[in-house]
Amino acid sequence: MKSVEINENFPVVNVQNLTVVRGKYQAVESVSFKTFSGSNTAIIGPNGAGKSTLIQTILGLIPYQSGYIEILSRQIKDLGKHWQKIGYIPQKLPFDRSFPLTVAELVSLGRPEKSLGNSREKHLAVEKALVQVNLQNHAKQRIGSLSGGELKRALLAYCLVQPRQLLILDEVMAGVDPHGEIQFAELLANLHQEKGFSILQVSHDLEMVSRYCDQVICMNGRLLCLGKPGVVLEEDNLSEIYGDNLVRYFHQCRFS
Repeated sequence: MKSVEINENFPVVNVQNLTVVRGKYQAVESVSFKTFSGSNTAIIGPNGAGKSTLIQTILGLIPYQSGYIEILSRQIKDLGKHWQKIGYIPQKLPFDRSFPLTVAELVSLGRPEKSLGNSREKHLAVEKALVQVNLQNHAKQRIGSLSGGELKRALLAYCLVQPRQLLILDEVMAGVDPHGEIQFAELLANLHQEKGFSILQVSHDLEMVSRYCDQVICMNGRLLCLGKPGVVLEEDNLSEIYGDNLVRYFHQCRFS
């Protein structure tokens, strides 16, 4: 397996002095950070820390009051067709489980029609993405019948059906059992190494963050600390961030 080289000369995400107010509540206060090409960056913090608000603001889903955001060296208002280089998996995907959409059909939606030369190329792109996430035997299965882990892998295939430079994941392990979490985390790590895309993810699982990420952003409304996992995830730092709830953020299963 080849290693991913992190290019610190090319910031994939550049957030500076970002403040976001939701209603009367200041959810994000003057947050600044950069992530670089090839990196796997985790955003951590207690519930209500503004992590998902930060992610959704970066994606242009929530307006912000001050500061600025650049993705792939462009302000989000100027991304245009470059949004296609960004894949996103939300924490929850509310949908009618009786809706007759198959896994292959879901994955095919991740690639614009005009970027696929013909129906055979479209079929091959979907087939390849499903193989990459080990769902090739579920292509004709309806998405409503998938387990939590299978659904998240289908959404990952949706992101991978065309080349991406950045994957943004918002608590992607939500609704997935412990075995499925480990399976997804290892799959994502292997694809990250193979393809070299950057990852920006919100995570509650500090053990997985320690194992797979190379940069950690700690926040609780504002930025508390930023750095390598070995430094940021020291016990004193975590106790200050999480207090008595620290133990619940560590995965109870161990990797083999």
